[in-house]
Amino acid sequence: MEIIKTPIADLLIIQPQVFRDDRGYFFESYSKQKFLDAGLNLNFVQDNESKSQKNVLRGLHFQNSPFAQGKLVRVIKGSVLDVAVDIRKSSLTYGKSFMLELTELNKTMLWIPPGFAHGFATLEDDTIFSYKCTNIYNKASEGSILWNDPDLNIEWNIENPILSDKDKVSPLFADFVSEF
Repeated sequence: MEIIKTPIADLLIIQPQVFRDDRGYFFESYSKQKFLDAGLNLNFVQDNESKSQKNVLRGLHFQNSPFAQGKLVRVIKGSVLDVAVDIRKSSLTYGKSFMLELTELNKTMLWIPPGFAHGFATLEDDTIFSYKCTNIYNKASEGSILWNDPDLNIEWNIENPILSDKDKVSPLFADFVSEF
């Protein structure tokens, strides 16, 4: 398993070692010891999975304290454009985003620590997205930022994404007050 730093501190790409042969493939999608060896002492308490059709956009979501979540995200089937936005006020990269294509073929994962808003856009029908969380979901702690916020200027490359009602009316980044 290779852990790769991104231009945003603490946001990490996880590239597992995939063993392929004529039967298929095998890889470790998570190894507590390998994460500890890399300095990541994480306690995952909840696993989530979603299935979406092409052009579904979910995000940009986060949870505030005391239920702030770190997420280890990956695609089981299909592909997504995955986006994390740094919402840590004291960070040098506050308001900056990082995007990465996660697919069933590349098996790439992204570690998104607390203090980031997260979203993804599906690039294929029947995409299955999975994420391990370091805290439980709590509706009262949830927050969001408008997916197409002009200040964030994220290039989703989707003309008319399929959105939840909540994601259609999320606040603008300029009106957002970070608790991180």
